[in-house]
Amino acid sequence: MKKGAKLPETEEGTVLFNVDPIIVKQHYEIDYIHSYAQDSPFFAGLAAKKLLGSRCTACGYTYATPRGDCMECGAKTAWTELPLEGKVHTFTTCHFGGEAFLKETPFTLILVEFAGVDTLFLARLFGADPDEVKIGMKVKAVFLRNCKFKPTDVYFVPA
Repeated sequence: MKKGAKLPETEEGTVLFNVDPIIVKQHYEIDYIHSYAQDSPFFAGLAAKKLLGSRCTACGYTYATPRGDCMECGAKTAWTELPLEGKVHTFTTCHFGGEAFLKETPFTLILVEFAGVDTLFLARLFGADPDEVKIGMKVKAVFLRNCKFKPTDVYFVPA
């Protein structure tokens, strides 16, 4: 830079939220590459329109949310295909959400109970007014047409 040269300035400023200590808003964006490691079959299953859980190879305890080791007896688990239909075990209506879900608020989160599965599966419920959702309501899984390899690739609708 030449002597006496100045950096160009813009009209942009910084929003000051607090003075002591100084708190400012600063946008931050980053691409993050990560591995699903041992959970990769679960996400591959979503792409194939399947729900995969895990079953203990020793005691048979079945997890809707996969685990590598059984929380009951400590033995290894194996992948198992879950049913695509279940019923609402419990639910909540979310009026606030993270940035990715702001446009969907209010939305309903449900814990799905599957026949023959010992734990519950957390997912969003679409197609039902929050006032119409009931415990025991039958629901079925629906998969996004274009898989994003995220837990939100599956959601439920009334059966």
